[in-house]
Amino acid sequence: MYIVIVGAGDIGMPLIDIATRSGNEVVVIENDTERADQVASEYDCLVLNDDATAHDALLDAGIEKADALISTTDRDPTNIMVCLLGQEHEVPTIVSVVHDPEHMNVFRQIGVNTMENPQELIAEYLYRAVARPAIVDYMQIGEQAEVFEIRVTENAPIAGKTLIEAADEDLLSEDVLIVAIERDGQDQPITPRGETTVQAGDLLTVYSAFGADPELTDVFGHPEDRLR
Repeated sequence: MYIVIVGAGDIGMPLIDIATRSGNEVVVIENDTERADQVASEYDCLVLNDDATAHDALLDAGIEKADALISTTDRDPTNIMVCLLGQEHEVPTIVSVVHDPEHMNVFRQIGVNTMENPQELIAEYLYRAVARPAIVDYMQIGEQAEVFEIRVTENAPIAGKTLIEAADEDLLSEDVLIVAIERDGQDQPITPRGETTVQAGDLLTVYSAFGADPELTDVFGHPEDRLR
């Protein structure tokens, strides 16, 4: 993809790293000279030391051929202006961070995909890592449902059982679905079937309609979550 990234701060820098490593053609617009020089020295991408709210800066970035525009600055008004300019050029995908929840309606009205309050999301993630150490990674869906990753321990009740056996023994309810299994020695994740056996050491991707509560993580051999 041809991606224009506005801002090379705490959010923009990791994004630039991911986008360039994934083989995309990346253009970065950063108005801070020091940050712009840092990006130019570290990454294989075009860097413009300019103000992205200036129309000419976006034109210099090749906005007319961009597949995506991502605005990551720490100022919502700047992000809004960048997104509006991107819409003028009919960029197919426009994404922005939103720092103040009161500005969400503005972004919704102009039809921009958003990531709300990234600092709060990071804080929640860090707290979750302390409070629920068994969960490797997770994503909340709606009010209660979650998709999360968890490692199966040697003493897990589900270890050595097929998914059919786990269901028959009420280890997994109808509201829980094992989506994928990553196993040492396997190049690709395993797509689970009824006869698939869960082994100790497996990294499972799990969907749960009621979230990753301690009774469920117990099934995978993690009683420590119940103790916290």
